[in-house]
Amino acid sequence: MWVMPEHRSVVVGVDGSPNSMAALRRAAREALERRARLDVVRVLEADGGAAPRPLRTAREWLRLRRLVAGAVPRAQHLNTRLRVVRGAPGRALAEAAEHAELLVVGARLHSEHGNPLGGDTVPVVRELARCPIVICADHRTASEAP
Repeated sequence: MWVMPEHRSVVVGVDGSPNSMAALRRAAREALERRARLDVVRVLEADGGAAPRPLRTAREWLRLRRLVAGAVPRAQHLNTRLRVVRGAPGRALAEAAEHAELLVVGARLHSEHGNPLGGDTVPVVRELARCPIVICADHRTASEAP
């Protein structure tokens, strides 16, 4: 029987947006191909420096569980770990992927901040991550979206 080493993982940041769901689907495929654990991370930005309330953290974990169940077919039999962490998204995802084989993130194609990759997360992840990064966008049309 094949046993997956604990240190092999693919990390993906998920917030429920179409692009993060595209990243989740890609990360699941990558984890299967690599025979690695899929680490699904939801980053909560702290409100005024205060720690998130335990109830909010629990709700986000349950939401994350539903998102993964809807995006990753059960037939894939992935070893999956769900995590809710606190902090700035780019830094928190880079830290979550410190020992990962791959980090997968979603990005808008256009940003109101003038960043062609969208938002502030991708540039920070690109600067801080120690592993390879895959940046995904949901390219389906509105009629194709679930």
